[in-house]
Amino acid sequence: MPALKTIKSIQASLAKWYRKEKRDLPWRATQDPYYILVSEFMLQQTQVKTVIPYYQRWIKSYPTAQVLAEAREDSVLKHWEGLGYYSRARNLHRSAKMIVEEFHNQVPDTLDKILKLPGVGRYTAGAVLSIAYDQSIPVLDGNVKRVISRLFCLPENGANQASENRLWQVAESLIPAEGAGDFNQALMEIGATVCLPQKPLCLLCPLNTVCQAKRKGVQEQFPPAKIKSATKKIAVSAAVIQRNGKIYIQQRPQKGLMGGLWEFPGGKLEKDESPEDCLEREIKEELGVQIAIKKKILTIKHSYTQFRVTLHVFTCDLKPGRIRATSCEEWKWVTLKNIQQYPFPAANVKILNYLSANNRNGHKTEP
Repeated sequence: MPALKTIKSIQASLAKWYRKEKRDLPWRATQDPYYILVSEFMLQQTQVKTVIPYYQRWIKSYPTAQVLAEAREDSVLKHWEGLGYYSRARNLHRSAKMIVEEFHNQVPDTLDKILKLPGVGRYTAGAVLSIAYDQSIPVLDGNVKRVISRLFCLPENGANQASENRLWQVAESLIPAEGAGDFNQALMEIGATVCLPQKPLCLLCPLNTVCQAKRKGVQEQFPPAKIKSATKKIAVSAAVIQRNGKIYIQQRPQKGLMGGLWEFPGGKLEKDESPEDCLEREIKEELGVQIAIKKKILTIKHSYTQFRVTLHVFTCDLKPGRIRATSCEEWKWVTLKNIQQYPFPAANVKILNYLSANNRNGHKTEP
């Protein structure tokens, strides 16, 4: 563990630096536990600049946990549309209901209780309790792991439980008895703006005199790189089916990837299958009807954490028959005007943007 003198130096240097250099972020203008909770849910695996407009819209629509608890899930997911990892939105929604129903409309202020909220783990709990309630509890996100690894030349990256535990132990040893919220935010801020993954700005760092990696000139060797799994490539076809001025959409099953979101029907290409053949097969399997493919309108490339998707999009007509959609929660025919109120995955939003742009330009939604 670090020496007490080193710990005190780190605490004092970070406090002084943070007061002067911290970014002006909307969730830093409050200590409201609910606002802090919302921001931490949104910031998981998402850049600050991306989160800011989402956070501002969210707080305007759902200013309290009770308002969020009473909201429809479709509305919640629509507000989250584009942030990805939609389980976070559903967990935040469920957490709001638990806050209202079980915790008397107050975000819990103890570790054991706040960890009961869906989607709240050790990091989020520490962030809320330290920032909103000034409790001496550490946080450990990717930025903090990098700072700690470099400060003490620790060959730890959190890739396994033993490595994660070692980093938590060091984080706990650094946390001050008072001002833990600012200290945690300062550590995260240093990692986000100064102690960068590549080419860290060591000359600007308030900790450069105590940083062991800087002293040895091995900053970019810490933390050790994680072994990345190969990214899978997936090809998918989707159908924009139109009838009487309306478009067919369906809701994904609640459990599973992007559960509860709406989408255009389609599916993955099988080996040696063309996008057109795939679409005809998928629609027959999903809806129990046949389609007449009219024209390909888009090819969309979209990346997720573990895979990359190439999405082939076609306008289609239905052949005579009755829709029997068995693999979705529900399905609807909606106008292009009304379709905007439904939450869609990011790749499908690109289809909507294309259709809307064509409609604004005076064209039919089908080219």
